Amino acid sequence: MKLKFLFAVIISLFVFSSINSQDLPPQLSSAKGYLLGPGDEITVKVQGEPDFDFITTVNEDGKFLVLDKILIAKCKTEAELKSEVTRILEKYLKSPQLSLRVTDRKSKPPATVYGEVRTPSQVMLMRKVTLMEVISFSGGPTEDAGGNVRIFRTQPPICTEDYEDSNWKPDTTDPSDVPSKMFTLSNVKLGKDSSNPVIYPGDVILVEKASPVYVTGEVANPQAVLIKEGGLSLFDAISKLGGPKREAKTKDIKVYRRKINSDSPETISANYDLIRTGKQKDIMLEPYDVVVVDKAKDSIGKVLLDLAIGTGKSAISSVTNGIGYRVMY
Repeated sequence: MKLKFLFAVIISLFVFSSINSQDLPPQLSSAKGYLLGPGDEITVKVQGEPDFDFITTVNEDGKFLVLDKILIAKCKTEAELKSEVTRILEKYLKSPQLSLRVTDRKSKPPATVYGEVRTPSQVMLMRKVTLMEVISFSGGPTEDAGGNVRIFRTQPPICTEDYEDSNWKPDTTDPSDVPSKMFTLSNVKLGKDSSNPVIYPGDVILVEKASPVYVTGEVANPQAVLIKEGGLSLFDAISKLGGPKREAKTKDIKVYRRKINSDSPETISANYDLIRTGKQKDIMLEPYDVVVVDKAKDSIGKVLLDLAIGTGKSAISSVTNGIGYRVMY
């Protein structure tokens, strides 16, 4: 997925869906505090010395200027920077009392959670947070969620020691592509480290919707059925829709499946009766399969019977049409 396209999707999603940015509860905040990065705005006020007040922005190298000194702000807390600024001002002021606050946090954009979650959200990450926590914080998966979650890493994380950049590479050599990884919801729920990664500022988490298959023809309630996590078999799909009708051609059900680089679908035949009795292996359906349950042809006996009844009716009709009638009182 292209970077520009991704951001267009996200922006339109949040503008038109009126999704508000949310903060994690205070008790989930990091004890160490916010770690600064490029783009953050710092406001310093010195008690009784307004001439020494200033507002500055951390540059791309993670630094900012205090009088004639350059300080490194990247990956430091407000408290750490306050101590460093105080030491510089002590050269000009006696026991300076000052406040230092980050007044605009731009180095760590919120993580975005959207797709099949109950409360799509933008989440400010104030501590180390995992994928399972972020999904839970967004209300958990909806009923239409499939089995996959994809994480798009829109920017390299900063101020982290355990991040391995080599594990997050784009699928192509196109520089505009965004690195991404796919995880399954079942493994995420188990909390396995390999399937429950740390989420970083700027990450975009997409809980994908289950893909449909389409069942048509002689079933009780023909319609689309979603393939949930764990898969969907032919027998289960038909059963979910009330089963086949009495007129259904259950011995020869067709499954039409898309073929890569081909306009003609692959055709798979299945005997529903044999599958039901365990004599034939069930077919696992794939996204966008089309299942067609045709109407069974009449047996030769029924055809002859219908023909005889139809001929008899025709004969009687032709005879009676040629005879006049009288009324007896």
